This record gives sequence, structure tokens and C-alpha cells, in this order.
Amino acid sequence: MAESFFALSREDQREVLEKARTETGRPTHLLEKDVWVVWTLGALFDSHLAADLTFKGGTSLSKAYKVIDRFSEDIDLTYDIRKLINDLTSDDDALPTSRSQANKWTKAVRDRLPNWIAMEVRPVLEAALARDHLDAKLVIGGAENDKLLLRYPAIKHGTGYVSPEVAMEFGSRATGEPHQVMPVICDMDGHVQGVSFPNASPLVMNVARTFWEKATAAHVYCAQGRIRSERYARHWHDLAAIGRSPHFVGIASDRAIANAVALHKSFFFAEKDTDGNVINYALAAAGQLKIVPEGEAREALALDYANMLADAVMVGDALPFDQLMQACDDLEKQLNEAAAS
Repeated sequence: MAESFFALSREDQREVLEKARTETGRPTHLLEKDVWVVWTLGALFDSHLAADLTFKGGTSLSKAYKVIDRFSEDIDLTYDIRKLINDLTSDDDALPTSRSQANKWTKAVRDRLPNWIAMEVRPVLEAALARDHLDAKLVIGGAENDKLLLRYPAIKHGTGYVSPEVAMEFGSRATGEPHQVMPVICDMDGHVQGVSFPNASPLVMNVARTFWEKATAAHVYCAQGRIRSERYARHWHDLAAIGRSPHFVGIASDRAIANAVALHKSFFFAEKDTDGNVINYALAAAGQLKIVPEGEAREALALDYANMLADAVMVGDALPFDQLMQACDDLEKQLNEAAAS
């Protein structure tokens, strides 16, 4: 019978990581973090929270859909807005009807989400850590206390770009739909005989909605010309990867999700461009999308991309930055042409 990775001694875990590195070509510190990512997903979606949580973002593209060839280290989650502020919404009312109502809902989410994370999510993970006898710490983080950080005692370290913690970033201004249950396994699974690894069955956001959330984020970046934080270049890598995948034909032809994301962001994530004008998400979804930055914004993105590559987060041969931008330029044209037709 296979022995659980977490039941092994640290020395045996180190040997397993080295063997898996040889088998997969993945750096050991990324293989180790991947185990903690999948364990965390398993703990969350084996709990009473599962029905109202949706796993989304780059890690869902990597672990569930397997359409991106980079290591995505953190977990983005949506807690159904109809559950968090059920006194303000209804099952048939997941979007506000006005800007003032959107502001009221946003304030309610910001007020309630940190308490829900502290009182509902953290105890679930603390109980799972105790059950599995794991030596990891849970810390509330984020400027709005909307993150839960699981810090584990790393056996291996990289350059520092990827830290030994799993950041769970929670949002609650959407329902997470459309979504479906999908299997998730560790990158080491099947590569080391006699050792078993965590697995999970999270509710995963539809790839098309994840695509359009990233595309509109890139559109905002181009309009504002500034990176909000490190690791932002991953969005362009992911867009290009989805563009090469079988999912893209459906994404380009089906405008419903693009329009839904545009409407949702217009209420909850209003932004202004460098001239102070409100960015029109509806126009971006309707044929005026721009995802390729210029000038200093492009240079800043190139630096962030170089830092991402330095810690070997790519599984295969990553596109050089200029080729990535060309791929995104082609993608932009295809999407705009499809919207106009």
C-alpha cells in the first residue's frame, strides 16, 4: 500500500522530491509547493464550505484545465455573494441594479468577508492540519484581510519569487458561475512508486469566464499603464496559452460570458484610464479590447515576466517576451474581429 507523502520523514520527503524532479524536470521547491496547494484545495472542498466556493484563476487553468505551462502557486476563490450578503441579494439577484446598490453591496462584502474567513475558513483548515499532523501555520493577510496564508516548513527553496506559503485569496462579489466539479492531482502523482499524494475535487470556474476576467484585467493595465503588483505578467502568459488551446474557439464565438464579465466589472471594478475617463468594459467585450501594452508599461511588464522566468515557474519552453506580446496581439485581433462579425 502506498504511503502518504506527508507521513514520510523530512529526509524521505526530500528524496521523493529529488526523484520527482528527475522524472518531471520540475524544480523541487515547486513540486513541494504543489503538494501543499492540492492539499489545501482538498481540505477546503472536502468541507461544508464546498458548495458555495468556486476555484478560479491561473491555478485552476494549470491544475484543473491543464491549459497553461507555468507553475501557478496561489489559490483564487469566490465565495458566493448570495451567501455572504444574503440579506441584500436573492437567488435570482446576483447583480446590483444601480451604482449606488453596487457600492452598498461592495461595502457589505468588505465588512463581512474578513470575519467569514477568520470564523469559517480558518477553523476548517486548522482542523485539517491537526487531523493530518501537519506543521503549517495559518495567517490572515491582504490589505483588506481577504487572504488566508498557509505557511509551511519548506524543504527546498527557489530564488524567492515563489515563497513557501499558499495564499488563498477570497472574493465574494460574484456567484462563481458557470462552474463544474473537476479532479485535481499533484504534479508528482504517479512519478514515485509507493508514495501517494493529496488530491481534490473542487468546483472550478468555467475557463471562458477565467479568460475574460484576465483579458479585461490586461485591458485595464493597457489603459492605465501601470502594474498593480508583482507577478502580473502571468495574465498575458495565460491568455496566450488559452488562445492556443481547444477552448479558444468557443470563447471567441460565444459572447455571453464576455458580456457577463463586462457587466459585472462595470458594477464592481470600475476603473479610469490615464485621462481620467471611466473604462468601458462593454466596448472591450464588443470589439475594442486592448491587451498589448506600449512604452514604459510594456517595459515594466517585460521586467516582471523576466522575474517570473528566473524562478523556473514555466514547465516547458516559455515564449520570449516579444513573442508573447506578438501572440497576444494576434489574440486581440481575433477576439475583436469575432466580436464585430
